[in-house]
Amino acid sequence: MIQGKTIAFLVAPEGVEQVELTEPWKAVQQAGGNPRLISTDPGTVQAFHHLDKAESFPVDSTLDQVSASQFDGLILPGGVANPDILRTEPKAVQFTKAFFDAGKPVAAICHGPWTLIEADAVRGRTVTSWPSLQTDLRNAGANWVDQEVVVDSDGPNTLVTSRKPDDLKAFCQAAVDAFAA
Repeated sequence: MIQGKTIAFLVAPEGVEQVELTEPWKAVQQAGGNPRLISTDPGTVQAFHHLDKAESFPVDSTLDQVSASQFDGLILPGGVANPDILRTEPKAVQFTKAFFDAGKPVAAICHGPWTLIEADAVRGRTVTSWPSLQTDLRNAGANWVDQEVVVDSDGPNTLVTSRKPDDLKAFCQAAVDAFAA
């Protein structure tokens, strides 16, 4: 259980893969945690089902309004456009890096690790991702493996990664377990 813990979900204003946002969100809530949607801009974020627009979700806070010290963990959902936008936003990269600097657990799925690369947070870590990121991750110093979920504690924090929506059950359980530790 993660009763009373607040978990940041960092997403761009558009392009997040909806199921990679909603399923971990539900898992955090069901474990007693408090998920918060953080983005670069106020208002709503536009989620997608692959390349098709899906639902919109209200932003709880912008990066200008928060710091990693206010949260117990971080989830980086995927979608191709979402992390590609985040990795070009210095505040998003700094926010992500701050969780590693503070030793707080981070979970990233699918294309989410792109933001981790920009934060220089994968060097020496074992991770997985959507297969097209494996060269990027290896070039950033990670040991990329093709597994449903990878929990790496050989660094300043626990890092949970998964490949795709089909891995969400294992990803959500591993992320909640990391936040509970």
